[in-house]
Amino acid sequence: MYSGRSIWIALAAAGLTLATSSATWAQAPAYPTKPVRIVVPYAPGGATDIVARLIGEQMRQTLGQPFVVESKVGGNGIVALEEMLRNKDGYTVMVGNVTTNAIWPVIQGSKLRFDYAKEVVAIQRIADVPAVLVVTTTNFAPQNFKDMIEYAQKNPGKLRYSTVGAGSYPHFDFAYLGKLAGNLDLNAIHNKAGAAGMIADMVTGDAQAGFVNAASTIAMVKAGKMKPVAVVSPSRLEMYPDVPTMKEVGFPDAGTLAWQTLFAPSATPRPILEALFKASTAAVKDAFAKQNFIIVGNKSLDESATWLASELARWKKITSEVKVELD
Repeated sequence: MYSGRSIWIALAAAGLTLATSSATWAQAPAYPTKPVRIVVPYAPGGATDIVARLIGEQMRQTLGQPFVVESKVGGNGIVALEEMLRNKDGYTVMVGNVTTNAIWPVIQGSKLRFDYAKEVVAIQRIADVPAVLVVTTTNFAPQNFKDMIEYAQKNPGKLRYSTVGAGSYPHFDFAYLGKLAGNLDLNAIHNKAGAAGMIADMVTGDAQAGFVNAASTIAMVKAGKMKPVAVVSPSRLEMYPDVPTMKEVGFPDAGTLAWQTLFAPSATPRPILEALFKASTAAVKDAFAKQNFIIVGNKSLDESATWLASELARWKKITSEVKVELD
């Protein structure tokens, strides 16, 4: 039994705790009170840059501060990750993709100056970006999927495919396609200038084929500089209704439906992470309604963490099965 005095002391202590908590909450600074940087691991013009700008504008409208996109190119995303991790106050976040935030951390995990799995947190999976397997129309006879594969089979080492760098998902995707098609001997042409660089290589004919995000291909396809021969998507794309899916051409497991995700340092205060999660979740619905992206999303920060862990496990398996030359 509590005595009258002990009950009074307990109530007084509880009251003090509640008062202190209320005072602390009231004194907590609003977020954000200044512009927020979104670092992007690629040059402007590619899918990741497009996604960052779209979601940044929507989050500005929700949170009332500008979200400024900055390109931090290098190291397959490591430069951008390190820049983000130098700032743990919620004012530097990152939009990354499957290459920069799943494949490369797996490949180079032991060489990184930080523990990716512990220090980086996924806030929200923003969207999946369909890819298109395109071929150049410059000095390259094959203009459909079947002819492209037959060319590679008959001409070992001569099919040049474009990537955004050694170890990127376009690199693994084409190498994996080559494995599935009979262990083809293919020649990778790496261009680290993002999708724009890949497309430039194919327009000139320096590269003859490649998996490129659909959002970046429209202009050059309309101009007749490239031709789509298959799409990486659950179904045909509205923008290319006559182009078959990878499943339809007989290779359902080839190609990556590339995700774009908002990341932050895991040391960021939880209330700020929650604010970013809510704002990015709302932004997704508005920003991508008319884009050629597949809208997806996680229901909570905890679900985002579980999803990222599963992606890292998936790519650990893939990179152990498909051996590619790295820089």
